[in-house]
Amino acid sequence: MKLIILDRDGVINEDSDAFIKTPDEWLPLPGSLEAIADLNHAGYRVVIATNQSGISRGLLDLEALNLIHRKMHKMVQEVGGLIDAVFFCPDVDEANPYRKPNPGMLLEISRRLKCGLQGVPMVGDSVRDIRAARAAQAWPLLVRTGKGTRTLKREFEICANVQVFDDLAAVARFLITRNE
Repeated sequence: MKLIILDRDGVINEDSDAFIKTPDEWLPLPGSLEAIADLNHAGYRVVIATNQSGISRGLLDLEALNLIHRKMHKMVQEVGGLIDAVFFCPDVDEANPYRKPNPGMLLEISRRLKCGLQGVPMVGDSVRDIRAARAAQAWPLLVRTGKGTRTLKREFEICANVQVFDDLAAVARFLITRNE
């Protein structure tokens, strides 16, 4: 089984410092949905791992999050793709082992899918994603979309050994070509 783990905000859809609170605010980044479909067609199972502290902050509830994810699933399906699962941490507490940069959410993906994470690409746009991937022994990849460019500038040392791509479509092209 080929697996890829994606952060959501800033990788698949536009990010917002005010949080994505409604389906109307969830807007896919250009080429991201097609990239997921391309990855599927190349044999990858796509799983999302996303911090959603807006729930603990009272900015949205589980019903709103489910509606946002329903929209995401539908739009991915419309271009011929599939997201196998969405894992999220609603907590704002940095001590929560499931909140990135902690590896708990990724380790739960590993446990539920009964697969190791060694060499599994984890695509994110922040230092939290990189740290979580490393702690779970996954392969961190950074995109410049979302907070990616800012992360590269502010966290140069942490990003030093991380492959960087313009966007999720570039990641998909790289992984698919690498496996041919």
